[in-house]
Amino acid sequence: QVQLVESGGGLVQAGGSLRLSCAASRITFGINRMGWYRQGPGKQRELVASISSGGATNYADSVKGRFTISRDNVKNTVYLQMNSLKPEDTAIYYCNSKRFEFEYWGQGTQVTVSS
Repeated sequence: QVQLVESGGGLVQAGGSLRLSCAASRITFGINRMGWYRQGPGKQRELVASISSGGATNYADSVKGRFTISRDNVKNTVYLQMNSLKPEDTAIYYCNSKRFEFEYWGQGTQVTVSS
């Protein structure tokens, strides 16, 4: 069974940084598009950033210039470096893996940014 396990969430003050990791197992990691989504209180889940198998990246406008997504195809891990965090970044962050009709989600990791 495919597993995506996130880590790195926590409580941080505004302006601080966190680095999220998502370790994948039982998938052909290198050919999958990987992404980070988030769901804030009372909000719908939204795409934060994605990275293709070839390394092309895409970011939500709200995080451009502050967040960086990267992947290590040897470690089967995708990262989200989050800098200059704002209270509005508070959410549960989910790792996502997608290839054609096959899509998988992690269990989520909480990020809380205090003002």
